[in-house]
Amino acid sequence: MVDLKGQYENIKSQVNESIQEVLDTNTYINGPQVHLFQENLQQYLKVKHVIPCANGTDALQIAMMGLDLKPGDEVITADFTFAATVEVIALLQLTPVLVDVDADTFNISISAIEKAITSKTKAIVPVHLFGQAANMDAIMELAQKHNLYVIEDNAQAIGANYKSADGTKRQAGTIGHVASTSFFPSKNLGCYGDGGAIFTNDDQLAHKIRGIVNHGMYVRYHHDVVGVNSRLDSIQAGVLNAKLPKLDEYNKARQQAAKKYSELLKHPKIITPVVTGDKDSHVFHQYTLRIIDADRDALMQHLLDKNIPCAIYYPIPLHSQKAYADSRYNEADFPITNQLVKEVLSLPMHTELDDEQITFITGSILEFLK
Repeated sequence: MVDLKGQYENIKSQVNESIQEVLDTNTYINGPQVHLFQENLQQYLKVKHVIPCANGTDALQIAMMGLDLKPGDEVITADFTFAATVEVIALLQLTPVLVDVDADTFNISISAIEKAITSKTKAIVPVHLFGQAANMDAIMELAQKHNLYVIEDNAQAIGANYKSADGTKRQAGTIGHVASTSFFPSKNLGCYGDGGAIFTNDDQLAHKIRGIVNHGMYVRYHHDVVGVNSRLDSIQAGVLNAKLPKLDEYNKARQQAAKKYSELLKHPKIITPVVTGDKDSHVFHQYTLRIIDADRDALMQHLLDKNIPCAIYYPIPLHSQKAYADSRYNEADFPITNQLVKEVLSLPMHTELDDEQITFITGSILEFLK
């Protein structure tokens, strides 16, 4: 699904040089490479504060911790996404409120959010799924109306631009009150282990979060807030420093591959991804089809038999997961999610895809559906 080896070969000298600097200086935690990456990412995103941490799940949890949400507070998020989003809500003893998504974009439904808001609602967590930002204009409007926090889960959309109705463009992850991202190796900007970060333009919130990631300390052995141990190690920061200057190039390559896929996959039984904004609004962390009026699982096996990687993101809605099942949920409230889990199929998507590979993959799909 992702050709990390091919990508590494093209940036080998930069990556090796960054890692060697860490080894030479023995600064493995909070070293110069971490501080440099923080500054570089702040400049790239045009955001005031980037706080690196150990992984994307921690980033989301720490963002919520920084907002002083209390046990029982309701947090609205999408039913169709990876479990980490709801996992951290439950870990903090908050009340997850799962809602349906839009069929076109796979992102959280605005009407479903509005319907789910109660007097206990304190936050909305839009997930910018598969690389495209949710409808942030509408989400921020709802948040302002109901005095709610917005925590962007930007694990899959770093580098995507969101164009507001007034024509202004901002990076996904810089629009809400706070955002989290992941640098898992397969992400558009990935390290060679685990890594994550939190973004915000709020000075006070950033200060609190900087303490939380480091055991609640601002001065060594002085614990001012309840914290965790979640720091981006210097070697991973070195890898990210080598990759960040190429992120726009990487995202452009994904966009070009997605365009080629969509051009070749014009078929009545295939719905290709919908891009709602400008061409830079979707960075295609995943290229996800909907297969209709055909056997999606048989198609998947057909591709695997040809040694073509493919995957189903995600096969089970969160409201149907044992860990998050709740009597409050009614199947009738999740018609789109329940349909998508039967139809979605993600194809290989990475920076090293070439036309020959895409032609072979798409030809194999059309061969099955003819």
